[in-house]
Amino acid sequence: MNRRKFLAVATAATAGTGASLLPGNATAATAEAEPDGLPARVRRYLDQALAAGSPSVICGVIQGRRTHVQGAGRAVGGSAPDGRTVFQLGSITKTLTATALARAACAGTVPLDAPLTLPARFPIPRKGPRRITLADLATHTSGLPSLPPNLLAEADPLDPYAHYTLDDLAAGLRETKLSTEPGKVHAYSNLGFGLLGQALAFDDVDAMLRRQVAAPLGLVDTTTTLRPDMATRKAVGHADKKPVPDWHDRVLSGAGTSMYSTADDMVRFLDAQLHPGRSRLRAAIELTQKPRFTVDRYTRLGLGWHLGPMPSGRTMTWHNGGTGGFSTCAAFSRESGTAVVMMVNTYSEGTEAAPRPVDALTIGLLRELDAA
Repeated sequence: MNRRKFLAVATAATAGTGASLLPGNATAATAEAEPDGLPARVRRYLDQALAAGSPSVICGVIQGRRTHVQGAGRAVGGSAPDGRTVFQLGSITKTLTATALARAACAGTVPLDAPLTLPARFPIPRKGPRRITLADLATHTSGLPSLPPNLLAEADPLDPYAHYTLDDLAAGLRETKLSTEPGKVHAYSNLGFGLLGQALAFDDVDAMLRRQVAAPLGLVDTTTTLRPDMATRKAVGHADKKPVPDWHDRVLSGAGTSMYSTADDMVRFLDAQLHPGRSRLRAAIELTQKPRFTVDRYTRLGLGWHLGPMPSGRTMTWHNGGTGGFSTCAAFSRESGTAVVMMVNTYSEGTEAAPRPVDALTIGLLRELDAA
């Protein structure tokens, strides 16, 4: 893997959100008897994901009261994932970290405008009179760079966060400079969300996310710890058409560097986003979806979530993600009661001219269902 691609993978920044779709054919896992039904519609998008180079793909859809999960594999007779197949989730995890922050804010224990605070050996960079707040971290407006300045020097390109320790983070923060004053400018930052996780539960981020978000929402397979039963269901990640190892991280995991999940779990998570009133986390979910920062006329930011207009005039709320061998995207519209999540077991890159296929296909399917 060359250095340019390594930097792109390690940064795992949010990709563009255009919705041009890719042609192609493949063998889907679910047979279709209704020519114009939801399974046939999803099948078209699965085929396009495989034609774009994914070894396998899983898609979960909510349309009104109906939930549908469907998978496909590239080769005829090849293995196709189902709703319990385990993928790495990538930066969609940021919406879980933001939900944990929102829970603390709603409980009155941690105000959103509280300054970022860590143990004394972790110096917090400053620029201008105002300190970085937790809300700044959750909206990517902290001024922090995407990555710690000392992350890449000793990193394995195939597992770039695995070597990084809390001692490394303390040293890296001493070298870190803010590009802008906090709260002024949007700049996507994995470091920022990693620090948010540590601010909420120092050195216990993964357990905190299970306790505060995954368990209350019934996300049984959303965890950074790959249990033995999950390992038997896990898809193998790929890059450049070759198998690659999973990512591992204990320090910046609040950014989504090492989380696992399934389509079934993500459908449950999206159902809670569509219907917060049915959830134990109603207030927190509502808070994460509330716009807090306007980037431009197409993008506003909640806590973790991105919000933008669809052709119907309704609002789409979304986040995507990726690790070295997986790419994911989740999007929903509360106004139409529709949601889509797509997960593929390959790394992919977007360009200025075109988004990653998984993003384009997820958003394209959501728009199609929204207009139905």
